Amino acid sequence: MEGKRGRLISLTDRQKHAQWICTAVASGARQDKACDVIGLSSRTLQRWRIDGDISADKRPTATRPEPGNKLSQAERQAVIDVCNSEEFASLPPSQIVPILADRGEYIASESSFYRVLHTENMLHHRGKAKPRNVHKKPTSYTAKKANEVWSWDISYLPTTVIGKHYYLYMIEDIYSRKIVGWEVHDSETGEQAAALLERTVWSEKCLKKDVVLHSDNGAPMKSLTMRAKMYDLGVVTSRSRPRVSNDNPYSESLFRTVKYHPRWPSEGFKSLEAARKWVNEFVYWYNNEHRHSRIKFVTPNQRHDGLDVGILAKRKALYQTKRNEHPKRWSKEERNWQPIGAVELNPEQHKEAA
Repeated sequence: MEGKRGRLISLTDRQKHAQWICTAVASGARQDKACDVIGLSSRTLQRWRIDGDISADKRPTATRPEPGNKLSQAERQAVIDVCNSEEFASLPPSQIVPILADRGEYIASESSFYRVLHTENMLHHRGKAKPRNVHKKPTSYTAKKANEVWSWDISYLPTTVIGKHYYLYMIEDIYSRKIVGWEVHDSETGEQAAALLERTVWSEKCLKKDVVLHSDNGAPMKSLTMRAKMYDLGVVTSRSRPRVSNDNPYSESLFRTVKYHPRWPSEGFKSLEAARKWVNEFVYWYNNEHRHSRIKFVTPNQRHDGLDVGILAKRKALYQTKRNEHPKRWSKEERNWQPIGAVELNPEQHKEAA
């Protein structure tokens, strides 16, 4: 209301609110309490009344003198001319004003420069320098079954030698969370990534099936070898915005699970063979034994093979049976064992996977 926030209230609404308060007071209510109910103050109601009648808000029609510090038209034009000059066309007011001051020149304050440019619709890129890149959010894809949308990335594996790392390549199916492909190498290259992708596509039997492969913008991901291999295999490219890890959440989450595993060797791996052996055991555990919280605590392999529907149906039936046996022990509905259905990647901009 006006009394609290200074908002404009029409004459009709003022009269209606005043009538409500009059009715409440006539029924025995106190005026200040009636005002509180509708969000007014007694002082505001008193200000509305002039000679017993409710008056309209005079602020919209009030005549206000121009502020004494307002720039003249000549001064405004001087600001525009300076900003458009060849010397200052590429600079913002925050740099123009100090340069002029060093020369003993003062046209207006920095804030006045910005106000004038805003009014003239000139607060945009000026000059020859390229404007900053604005990266749109990546296209969203929906996976309704396995092998429609994959996510992949490369992460460091520490070694026992300071400054030396191995590189873990992993491809994950976002629908089932299954690790469908992985490798460990002592370097990161597009050639090794392309070879891993080819082996994964063949092992999952999805050649030329328009599988979407999402990644960040690392050099191996954008390499000519990798792009050519994706084209040959019929794999669709999807990439994150530069330096935005949230655009690749599935791989980020997977690598976090890898490095927080209880058997993770915090001292580092002694050799490439040791790293590959450890990752191989982790992948088996993750795909076949790990009950993933995001897929209703079935294993990625169970979901990938379509077994999760039957497993969850059995859990639901068991819970219903136990509830019928001891209904007093269940204060709420039994646990929801409904399969999660489709999975989306970056859902802001929607596009279904093929």
